[in-house]
Amino acid sequence: MTRFFSLAILAAVSWPLLASAANLPRIASINLCTDQLLMTLADTQQILGLSPFSRDPSQSWDAVKAAQFPRLSGEAEDVLILKPDIVVAGDYTKRTTRELLKDNGLRVEEFTYPRSLDEVKDQMRRMGDLVDHADRASDEIAKLDIAIADARKAATGKPARVLVLSRRGWVTGGDSLANSLLNAAGLKNAAGDLGFAFGGYTSLEGIISFKPDLLLVSDNSNVAEDEGQAFLLHPALEKFYPASKRIALPERMTVCGGSMLIDALKRLTAELQRVGR
Repeated sequence: MTRFFSLAILAAVSWPLLASAANLPRIASINLCTDQLLMTLADTQQILGLSPFSRDPSQSWDAVKAAQFPRLSGEAEDVLILKPDIVVAGDYTKRTTRELLKDNGLRVEEFTYPRSLDEVKDQMRRMGDLVDHADRASDEIAKLDIAIADARKAATGKPARVLVLSRRGWVTGGDSLANSLLNAAGLKNAAGDLGFAFGGYTSLEGIISFKPDLLLVSDNSNVAEDEGQAFLLHPALEKFYPASKRIALPERMTVCGGSMLIDALKRLTAELQRVGR
């Protein structure tokens, strides 16, 4: 009798939770960046599948976690079989795929590529609403604000001019998440002074003659896997910009907008402390 009574209590407590979980929307993601937002804010059982790039450790911020979910092809067919309540995609995801899903009656929510931390916060709120976990979105935004404040403290003093430099001499301009991270920390993106409003290629001579205070690169490795990476390891560039004048932020931390930017800001803070800025 006691055992039966205990089971009855357990069932009474568990049933509302199970019913609540059953009512939550089931979602499929066909875009790398919506993958990241979805994994952060949704319950595991809500996620029906993620994009083809979700498990790529060079691009996905949480490739390990992504491995527990089905990997979709990125095309419409396997999504239609899953019959999700919502499909989340980028507005730059293949248009024919998005239109085919809509034509078959699926609700497709399209996210733009965010260019600022404010836009990232807006997308966190939107995804939080879609998955019925607005409280989680608020928590992540609060963490992001703390990380911004910590990075700004680490960059106190004279604002450093930072050149965001990638393979083959590509310079990232003002219309980017990397630029927003620098601004949030009180640093200045030097691309504008080189004449790049949005981005462009520069030469070794141009960098050395311009003399930015620091370089922001994807890593501080001393091994070049190809010619594009070799640009960053040119002896002339290394002479003026050794590791002590380079901030390293892995690309997977800035390729999308989401909670990975909390880690990016923490990494930026640590890097600023390392180089003594």
